[in-house]
Amino acid sequence: MKVFWGLGKLLTLLFWLVALVNLLIPFIHPFHLLINFAGSVLAGLHLLELVFCNRSLKGRAHPWRDRLKIVFFGVFHLQTIPAPAASKASHA
Repeated sequence: MKVFWGLGKLLTLLFWLVALVNLLIPFIHPFHLLINFAGSVLAGLHLLELVFCNRSLKGRAHPWRDRLKIVFFGVFHLQTIPAPAASKASHA
């Protein structure tokens, strides 16, 4: 699974690069609109992920770095964060 999350991060980074190039030098007519739309939707989704997962980042060593990675990579970074240790509760 680690390879899958790393590949997802790489492809997401590649998409952000394409979106940035599209902002600087717009592509031909239908594609620049589609890339701008997809980039804005993806940015909105990543910001929603950040809002929903913000509380779970409080105890991390570098929460601002994690927040920045969530804005860029979204769920691909969230899946690499280890789950917090479960408290020992009796099941009796």
